[in-house]
Amino acid sequence: MRPLSVGVQLPEVEREVRWGEMRSMAVLAEAVGFDSIWVGDHLLYRPEDGEPRGPWEAWSTLAAIASVTERVEIGPLVAATAFHSPAMLAKKAVTVDEISGGRLVLGLGAGWNRAEFDAFGYPFDHRASRFEEAFHIIRRLIRGETVDNDGDFYRNDRAQILPAGPRRDGPPILIGSQGPRVLRATAPFMDQWNGWYAWYGNSPVGLPELLGKLEQACEAVGRNHEEIQKTVAVLATLPGGQGRIHGDAQHEGKDPLAGSPAEIADVLGRYAGFGISHVQMVLDPITSASIEWFADVLAELDG
Repeated sequence: MRPLSVGVQLPEVEREVRWGEMRSMAVLAEAVGFDSIWVGDHLLYRPEDGEPRGPWEAWSTLAAIASVTERVEIGPLVAATAFHSPAMLAKKAVTVDEISGGRLVLGLGAGWNRAEFDAFGYPFDHRASRFEEAFHIIRRLIRGETVDNDGDFYRNDRAQILPAGPRRDGPPILIGSQGPRVLRATAPFMDQWNGWYAWYGNSPVGLPELLGKLEQACEAVGRNHEEIQKTVAVLATLPGGQGRIHGDAQHEGKDPLAGSPAEIADVLGRYAGFGISHVQMVLDPITSASIEWFADVLAELDG
């Protein structure tokens, strides 16, 4: 009777990880009892004081993970709507949901890393407005609607997703944002919400303030926030960890959770008391050995 679901984010730019190792970690994570597997959706980082780094393309990776796992949920944490036309992103999501047998969680966000927008030729202006228009196209398409749209940024003439995916209502939509405008636009429709660990100090004590932003947005649009599943990412340092490298250098390795499996499980259990139903673990180091070590944390939670 695990008090909350526990997922793991696979490597992004910590080091160069080939598909063989990524595959092994995904299979191992499912075998040891994780509930979900997540990948970041980024293209390129250009740190001021280091060499450029880049991960593999998220949707291709998710399709591959779907094909080698059977039980775990999978998803992008989170997909930047700017990297594809909205209809194409919806098509990819429904396709991966089919490959996985209905295990995709469609995480969506506006993106933030200007370097990759510029490098790959995506506009960085009006990000909230672009996201809002894209979001409504995506949510309607994955629910089986035919979409006509003549908006400020996107145009669609009778867009449809055919064949339909394995779930009548499509994959659940998870929104990764703390921005008031994005939250208000998505609150009436989102199924899940995610808070990144840096937004709340990576500690349960920081959750009320962050959750308050979601609750305020829901109140503004007349949505009961309790209808939305709340998830957060949690950074943890395990044996051998030396500070996990992220694209956002400002938050690399900041205030990680650490301790014995029992101590980590105790802290994770407290998240459930704040209404968190799912945590996505950001592990330092992110290796097969770390995933195997974390099996003892999962066993503590189950106990």
